[in-house]
Amino acid sequence: MNESSLRLVWVYPDLLSTYGDRGNALVVERRARQRGLGVTRIDVRSDQAVPTSGDIYLIGGGEDRPQRLAAERLRNDGGLVRAAENGAIIFSVCAGYQILGREFINDLGEREPGLGLLDVWTTRGEGSRCVGDVLADVDPALGLPQLTGFENHQGVTHLGEGVKPLANVRTGRGNGTGDGTEGAYRDTVFGTYLHGPVMARNPAVADMLLKLALDVSALPPADTTWYDALRAERIAATSQPA
Repeated sequence: MNESSLRLVWVYPDLLSTYGDRGNALVVERRARQRGLGVTRIDVRSDQAVPTSGDIYLIGGGEDRPQRLAAERLRNDGGLVRAAENGAIIFSVCAGYQILGREFINDLGEREPGLGLLDVWTTRGEGSRCVGDVLADVDPALGLPQLTGFENHQGVTHLGEGVKPLANVRTGRGNGTGDGTEGAYRDTVFGTYLHGPVMARNPAVADMLLKLALDVSALPPADTTWYDALRAERIAATSQPA
């Protein structure tokens, strides 16, 4: 594994990087280097072409207008869609999650086409925003521990038959549909509403992406002391009665 090299692409940090989502790229990079893996991180701004030869692509959240601009540019660029067709791993958060779907409501109140990489679509919620800490049980097929994160969104994301829920919430609202689902995934494309950043709170998610990129079932052990302390703190805080 020392000879392996991964291309990690952080998509549009100038538009989609709210709530510390850049931390996801830092954690994935760190978790790889802890295993002696070579990593090339490529930060792609919105005025640059998205490379199609990456192994792992990460997309963060953003406010409404930057989200619309990002969706327009990603559609016109086409690089992320081609990367997905090549089998790349894509992990998206909040606005990025909505962009990967079929459509969402933009800042102009209009239906904005997404990239269609996930069979989901997002409407504007009529009630209060989904805000607060989340605890969720991940789809057992992914072999991940409970997720912890922070959500802040008005969107309500509906899942089609072409995806599975990433998790089911114990605390929080997740996709906002009232059915308890949080996020969605299909093959190697993932979406979630969880900030935190989600990789810092859930290093096992970062490790899952690395295993998928390397096509291995296990990774060498790595120090998780700091991550475990953060997870324990946030899970305990979220589990306490309001």
